Formats: sequence, structure tokens, C-alpha cells
Amino acid sequence: MPPAFYLGTDVVELARTLLGKVLVTQFEGARTAVRITETEAYRAPDDRACHAWNNRRTSRTEVMFQSGGRAYIYLCYGIHHLFNVVTAPEGMAHAVLIRAGEPLEGLGYMMERRGFPPEFAGETKKMQRLTTGPGALANALGLSTKWTGQRFFDADAPFWIEDDGFRVPDKGISAGKRVGVDYAGPCADWPWRFWLSDSPYVRR
Repeated sequence: MPPAFYLGTDVVELARTLLGKVLVTQFEGARTAVRITETEAYRAPDDRACHAWNNRRTSRTEVMFQSGGRAYIYLCYGIHHLFNVVTAPEGMAHAVLIRAGEPLEGLGYMMERRGFPPEFAGETKKMQRLTTGPGALANALGLSTKWTGQRFFDADAPFWIEDDGFRVPDKGISAGKRVGVDYAGPCADWPWRFWLSDSPYVRR
């Protein structure tokens, strides 16, 4: 995707638009790719669920205030790396959490990273867990906090987002409230989580 794609100021619309796009990683020759199936939008300064709520600037959130098209990857509960797409022009601190994806390339690499034994490949329900949930997705794709701040469109970027022509009709997208943000008061009920309605690769 070109740099301009990430500069839109409507993060909710961008969260919907990212559905169906392909997230690719390539580390040391290991190429993996998933079709994005579930996203969540976060927006400073008014969204209490956003890490940069009230324009809070910390060493962790500073990347959110940079121009869109960068990765914001943080550690959740000291265990899970969660991968976000920074959007909007510099200073707006918007981001989209990528929550799940459908494996397209590099299945073996993803299984190895997740610790899935080869026999899981024949078990549909177990394989659906491979890349559903934001922590599982980042793990499968080899994404970690060391890459926070990396731009997607740099020539040497180890990950990027592609449009392969896959189109999602409006009726193929479902929406609901975000996961794990009950602390955010009324913002917790905003329907800013989006997913492909018919995809089995969604965290139910």
C-alpha cells in the first residue's frame, strides 16, 4: 500500500478498509502472509481505550504520534506482542490493532513459531487458532516490539501490507465492541471492532 493510504484521518474507516488486505513478513528468507480478517480502531485524544487517550505521550506511545504507515508493537501482560498499524498525519495518534488473519503463505514457518506440531495441519479447529487473536497473529508472523516504529513502505522493510485485489462487500463485514477495554467507560461500547463475517479465522 502507498504511504498516502495510511494518512486518512478516519481510523474507523481504515480499520474496515484493512479487512481483506494481505499482511506480509519476510525475516531471513522466511516469508509469511495472512489475509487480515479482524481489526480494532483506536483514536486519540477522546478514546479512553486508546493508549494515547488525552494525547498522553510516553516512550511507548510516541510512535503513535508520528505519521501513519508505521508499526506500533507493544507487549501485553509482559507476554504477547500486539501489532498495530499507525494511521493519520503526524500528531493525531490513531492506530488499528490487527487481531487475526487467514494464513496464505509460509504455513510451516508460522506453525514452528507457534509451537504447533505437524499433525495439527490436518485438524481444522486447531489450525484456526494459529493466527486468531492478536498475540497469536504477531507470534506466527514473527513480529515483536523490536520492530515498533518501522515504516511499511521503506524499501528494506521486513513487513508490509498488500492489496491483492480481494474485495469485501459491506454486507460481508460485521462490527461489535472492542475486546478487553471494559475500563474505558462509555468508549468500551463503541462498535470499533470489525471482522469478515464468514471467516473462520476470527476470535469469537
